[in-house]
Amino acid sequence: MRSAIRSQYLFLMFMFMVNCSVAQQTVTLSSLLSELVDRRSVAQLSEPAYVLKQVSSYDRHAVSPHEAGWFANDDRSQFLGEEMIKGRKEYILMDEEGPGVIVRFWETTFKRPGVFRIYFDNEADPRIVIPGYDLMKFPYPLGKALLIPHSSYEPLEKGGSTLYLPLPYAKHCKVTWEDADDPIKEPRYYQLNFRKYEKGTVVETFSEDSFQANKELIHRVNDELLHPSPAGSGKQLIKQGKISAGGALALSLPKGSAAVQAIVLQLKDKRHYTDSLLRQLYVKATFDGEETIYCPVSDFFGSGAGNHAIASWYRNVIPGGNFSCYWIMPYRRRASISLVNKSGGSIAASLQVQLDTWKWDHRSLYFHADWRSEREVRIAQSEADHPIEWDLNVIQGKGVFVGETMAVNNHMHKWYGEGDQKLWVDKETFPSEYGTGLEDYYNTSWAPVVLYQTPFANAPRADNADSFGQNTFTRTRNLDAVPFQTHFRFSVEMLGWENGTADVSATTYWYGSKGAKTVPRGH
Repeated sequence: MRSAIRSQYLFLMFMFMVNCSVAQQTVTLSSLLSELVDRRSVAQLSEPAYVLKQVSSYDRHAVSPHEAGWFANDDRSQFLGEEMIKGRKEYILMDEEGPGVIVRFWETTFKRPGVFRIYFDNEADPRIVIPGYDLMKFPYPLGKALLIPHSSYEPLEKGGSTLYLPLPYAKHCKVTWEDADDPIKEPRYYQLNFRKYEKGTVVETFSEDSFQANKELIHRVNDELLHPSPAGSGKQLIKQGKISAGGALALSLPKGSAAVQAIVLQLKDKRHYTDSLLRQLYVKATFDGEETIYCPVSDFFGSGAGNHAIASWYRNVIPGGNFSCYWIMPYRRRASISLVNKSGGSIAASLQVQLDTWKWDHRSLYFHADWRSEREVRIAQSEADHPIEWDLNVIQGKGVFVGETMAVNNHMHKWYGEGDQKLWVDKETFPSEYGTGLEDYYNTSWAPVVLYQTPFANAPRADNADSFGQNTFTRTRNLDAVPFQTHFRFSVEMLGWENGTADVSATTYWYGSKGAKTVPRGH
């Protein structure tokens, strides 16, 4: 009898240890790279859980929205402090307790000389040394999806780059800059986004050995990000025809748990490609009785106003009326996707939806795309001109923010995007992300900007070199997605190079639990 009880006890202890090992799944360079190209990962609550933070060179006069300096704009060469290390003066960009992982490192400058160093786990020596204020000199070979030169990049002087190779750490991470000149004379701009995991999460720290062991996976991930494969071989539903004025083309999806893995739209007549008409044709989606998407076609797919090329991880637009997106959209029981024609004439269109299997559980989330637009938004030149913060979205409930498209019709012949982005999570008193300028947030630098396409950030439209007229930026997130428990707000300072106005439209992409919703303006 005692032997049987002991055997049962040992079996239960074994199962407990197995379950604990599953729950305590180790975060590694390999697991993060796999997650980077897993579109399903952002459609559910992350395990292990994390919060997303950012450190940047924002102007330190910004302390509180209730105090002077909140719109201060000297966003360069602002560091956390300085430290003497082995006789060197090193300026500190980031100094964070682990476990965590750097998921995005953006920088730009005018002059290169100096040294970046990245220290892990309180080690005396850095594991990563970069000779110059230039991530393009990262010591390990990477492709152009994981290490992206900005559109203004010049190897010897001006410009910057963005690193998307995840850099995990178990206990601690410190990033420093040793300048060739002392005191610093050149402007140094930076943003580092990082995940902060719950205490006890097991993370394997980045090393040369881990990089070498994952070289083949790194190559595959880079190639997949640059050349995204279409959605898999799930069930396809197609509906096509002419949509009368005020009418809709609707697809009811099969009942039961499933997930949309692709939406493909084709417009049959080139007369339909205009800015105005594409903003009168809406994508509408209802999942389990809640409308979660109601957005103009061109903005939903990332073009802003009009039919402009997008080549990115989540969306692909080919001028000529071909729109595709690959957001994963789970539902539990029922769903429908429609095209709604709010124009005064008929529109010939084809709507294709591709489904995949999905096991709905407590982690599953609904996909949302919200659009807001405002004419004659005031742009201010400085804090003395009383600028405003323009909200792209305010969300109430639990979810994950995964990106946006910002389309601006600029009425000035001067740059309008000098202001910083601010992402507020769960009604915190200071933003989780406080940026250094609109173009910096969209993975480029030095305005005005030119057209560019990268996996997670794009500028599909820029009508004029001085930024007058229509401009569109879009950025999407995967490893740098932003979880929130009760509340989320995304605002941008409306600062430019002169006083003026612009028409501003924003589409925000996010996932939410049942009942999560955008807060109506004015509330």
